[in-house]
Amino acid sequence: MNAVTPSGFRDVLAEEALAREAITRAVADLFAARGYVPIETPTLEVMDVMRAGGRMPASPFKFFDSHDDLLAMRPDVTLQIARACATRMAAEEGPLRFRYTQRVFREAETDNQVVARELTQCGVECIGERGPAVDAEIVALFAEALRLAGATDFVLGIATVGVLRALLERSGAAELWKLAVLDAYHDSDFVALDRLCGAVAGRRPEDGAELPDPGAAAPAYADAIGRLARIRGGREAIEEVRALVAPLGCVADLDDFQDTCDRLAAAGLAERLLVDFSVVSSFNYYTGIVFEAASPHLGAPLGSGGRYDRMIGAYGIDRPAAGFAFHLEQTMAAASAEAAATGGRAARPLRIAVPKGSLNAEAIACLEEAGLDVTGLASPGRSLVISNPGVDYIIVRPSDAPVFVALGAADCGICGKDSLQEVGADVVELVDLRFGGCRFVVAEAAGTTAAIEERYRKLGSMRIATKYPAITRAHFARTGTQVEIVYLHGNVELAPMVGLAERIVDITATGTTLAENNLEIVEEVLASTARFFANGCALRTDERIVGLARTLAAHAPHHSYAPIAGASNPAG
Repeated sequence: MNAVTPSGFRDVLAEEALAREAITRAVADLFAARGYVPIETPTLEVMDVMRAGGRMPASPFKFFDSHDDLLAMRPDVTLQIARACATRMAAEEGPLRFRYTQRVFREAETDNQVVARELTQCGVECIGERGPAVDAEIVALFAEALRLAGATDFVLGIATVGVLRALLERSGAAELWKLAVLDAYHDSDFVALDRLCGAVAGRRPEDGAELPDPGAAAPAYADAIGRLARIRGGREAIEEVRALVAPLGCVADLDDFQDTCDRLAAAGLAERLLVDFSVVSSFNYYTGIVFEAASPHLGAPLGSGGRYDRMIGAYGIDRPAAGFAFHLEQTMAAASAEAAATGGRAARPLRIAVPKGSLNAEAIACLEEAGLDVTGLASPGRSLVISNPGVDYIIVRPSDAPVFVALGAADCGICGKDSLQEVGADVVELVDLRFGGCRFVVAEAAGTTAAIEERYRKLGSMRIATKYPAITRAHFARTGTQVEIVYLHGNVELAPMVGLAERIVDITATGTTLAENNLEIVEEVLASTARFFANGCALRTDERIVGLARTLAAHAPHHSYAPIAGASNPAG
C-alpha cells in the first residue's frame, strides 16, 4: 500500500501546527477585542443553497447523500453565515458581528492548476450595518489581522462596484452585452473589455470575432466602462473616476467610497491603499466596496472582502453586510517569503515569460520596442533564462507561459489567446499585441457532412479529435452539441482519414494544410492573437508591469487598449 495523502491535501506536523495555532489564537483574540463573536458552520451544505447566494467562489467538492441531495463541501464560509443570519437569526436585532476560523475545500478548476484543495479560512462578517465607518473598520481590521499573521509587506487594492453598476444601468445596452462586460471584469480580461466597449463606437475586432450586440448602448457610457478598469493610484484616482462618471450621472456611492478611503488614510493605511477598479468582480456577490490584499512575495492574493448587501436576502430577510477572509496558509507563505527576501519586488529583476516557436521573434521585437534590453534572447542556445539589467526572460512553450505567470514563477508574459483559454489560468489579460493571428476551426473530410449529421442523429454524439480539449469542450458546450473528445498530441488531420473521429478541431492560419489533406472547414471556433498578460498580485505590487503594458499597447498596431493611469517607464 502506498500510504500517501490525496493530491492537494497534507499533514501539518508539530512545528508548523504550533505556529498555526499561535497565529489563529492571536487573530481570534484581535477579532474578539473588536466585538466579534465566534460562529461555526457545517462542513457540508446543500448545493442549491450555496448557489442561491451568488457566484460560487471556487469549484467545490460535490456528491450525493443517501437522500439523493446534491451536497457541497464548503468552499467558503461567508455564504453559510449569510444563510444562518437570514434563517436562524432573522429575529435578532443587529448589528451582528461574527468571527471564524474554519477549513474550506476547493477543487482545482482545470488540470493545469496546482493548488491546495484544503485551506484554513479566517475572517469576520458584520451584519446589519452599512456606511463608510463600518467599511473602514472592516478593511482596517483586515490589514491588522494580516500583520498579526506575519505578512507586513502587502498592498490593498480597493474599489467599489457601485460605479460600474450605475454605468451599466444607465448605458441603454442590451442585457447580453452587459453580462459580457461583467464577465470580462470578473475574469480580468481587459482585452475583451476593450473589444466590447469599442464595438459600441463601431470598432469591430480585426480577427472577426463575434461580440454580443450592444443594442442601444451610448458610446459615452461604453467609453467610461472601458476606461474605469484602467484607473489606479491614490486619492487622485478617486477624483479621476469622479471626473469620468459625474457628467454621466453615475457618481453612485463614490462619496461614501472616498469617505472610507479617507478614514483608512487617517488610520495610517494610506501607503498601503491602491485605488484600483480592476479588482471589481463577483457582481452577484458584492454590491459596494471590494478589496484584495496582494503581497509582492506571493503569486496569489492573501485574502479579500467587501460589501454584499443583497446576499442575505437570497435566503430570507435582507440585511446589509460586509466582511473579509484570508487563508492562513497563503499568509504564512507570504510572511516566510518576505522574511527571506533581501528587498522589495522592485529590487529584483522583472520576470517575463517569453514564448518559444512561432511567436518568439515578434515577442522579442515587441519587448525591444518597449525599451527593454533583449540581448541574447534571440539566440539563447540551451539557456532557459536570459538575465539582462532589470529583467529576467524565462523561455517557455506558449502553452506553459500562463502557468508560470499564474503561479508566480513569472510576473508577466506573452502567449496566444488560445493558450490562455486552453490552460484557463487565473491571470490578467492586458494587451492584444496584434501578431500571431490564427484561427481555431472545426474541419471534416470533404463530402462527409451528410453522413456525419445522420450518424449524429442516430447516436446523439460526435467524435472530435484535437490537441486542444478545453477549447473544444467549451465550443461544443456553447453550441449544445454532444461530443466525445479524442485528445491527440499531433497529426490531428489523420483522425478523419483513418476513422478515428468524424471531425477535428485544430489551429490554422491559411487553411492550406487542411486542404492538402482533403479536409474542409465547417465551423469557426476561436480567433487568436498574441496577448500580454500578468499575474494579478504582481500587477498590483509592481509598477514596472503597468508601465510595460502601457508601452506595449502604444506600439501594438491598431490597438484598442487605453493606457493605464499613473504608469511608469518600464525601461527606466
